[in-house]
Amino acid sequence: MSIETIKMPHLGESVTEASLSLWIVKAGDQINKYDPIAEAVSDKVTTEIPSNYTGVVKDLLIDTDMDVAIGTPIMTIETADAGKSPSENGNGKAAKMQTEEFIDHLNEEIDKAGSQPIERTTESVNRESALHSDKEKGHSPRYSPAVMRISQERGIDLSEVEGTGKHGRITRKDVLQFNPAAKPEAGMNTKVADTVAKRKQNDQPDRMPAEQEHAHKGFQATEYSVPADGIRKAIAKKMVQSTTEIPHAWMMVEADVSNIVALREKTKDQFREQEGVSLSYFPFFVKAVVQALKKHPVINTSWKEGSIIYHGEINLSIAVATDEHLFVPVIKKADGYSISGLSREISRLAELARRGKLTSADMQGGTMTLNNTGSFGSIQSMGIINHPQAAILQVESISKRFVPTADGGFKAADMVNLCLSIDHRIIDGLQAGRFLQTVKDNLNRYSSEEDLY
Repeated sequence: MSIETIKMPHLGESVTEASLSLWIVKAGDQINKYDPIAEAVSDKVTTEIPSNYTGVVKDLLIDTDMDVAIGTPIMTIETADAGKSPSENGNGKAAKMQTEEFIDHLNEEIDKAGSQPIERTTESVNRESALHSDKEKGHSPRYSPAVMRISQERGIDLSEVEGTGKHGRITRKDVLQFNPAAKPEAGMNTKVADTVAKRKQNDQPDRMPAEQEHAHKGFQATEYSVPADGIRKAIAKKMVQSTTEIPHAWMMVEADVSNIVALREKTKDQFREQEGVSLSYFPFFVKAVVQALKKHPVINTSWKEGSIIYHGEINLSIAVATDEHLFVPVIKKADGYSISGLSREISRLAELARRGKLTSADMQGGTMTLNNTGSFGSIQSMGIINHPQAAILQVESISKRFVPTADGGFKAADMVNLCLSIDHRIIDGLQAGRFLQTVKDNLNRYSSEEDLY
């Protein structure tokens, strides 16, 4: 017997600390190598931590919601046959099984990325079947925090859900797609069962997202509370840090984007056919901001221990809202993209956010943030800076207004408000105003289809 220690793993570049949102195991549990033991939260991304060993959980060394440095011991586990070489464990049999376990683990990670799996041997397939048999013999299943939360919110009995994950594990998608009324009835063949399931599903009203369900309950006379999940806690921590450490200042200007509205209306159908994504207004603003950051590098900075850090790359964070959370993935080296390229990259990151597939790498390295608040009708807002960045720009909704012309008359124009929040330790009003004026000038330049590419 040997006591091994599991530490807080490296969760991504520049991540120095993280917290556990939930322990999946408890002292005394028998676990296998690569079984999930806890869920960690950093940069608004939730990551399952796998076990490095097979054995019995001895001690949980930290509490949930406790920020600890990467590499901090979080759990001890009692293992058997520790320290033996592969030859001492049956002429290399243990080493072979570990290799197959590692391949299974890699395949799980590759599946998440949508790649082709590594080819397995017949022996490893048989071994996986044996693991399924162990589950059927009564070993208690383990569920991820996301699966537990969704099942509780929707009143789903997980014993009725068929898992499609590794070793038959129930995934978040399995729970979201589960419909008790759609279970096949005895004696039905697959085709008939599918038809019945679809009919029953069409007869049922759509479920509301979790937050909408909570909001609906809020109209009841009884007061109740809902525990914040790990991502919401990470958002709260980030917002408190930003408003506590950064002295915010705000500025707003209005811009005439009639040329962009006309260009988009002219090209959006052809663009959709050629590029496979819709042409929205947002990439135009992203491009204008990126070009302005080159001229005004003081906006592309951060404050660190009394020094101003000028970032060598323009990595633009974009805010993406889902029904329950706000994510801020990063367009890396954004100055290397055309408007069409930005459209594809924004679409890709937004889709990953909606599917809950963003990684820590997708969220790190941002040097300024752009938020498309106009997508839900906002006309003026004051954004909280994404710490440790120095600025965030809110792009409000475009509206038709009468504006004065140089000859003393009036014209109907498509106008938008641009609301900039700045870190006043670094950026002054004059610098902010010049930056916004450059953004406006850049927006005025987009009038030809050639500007898209």
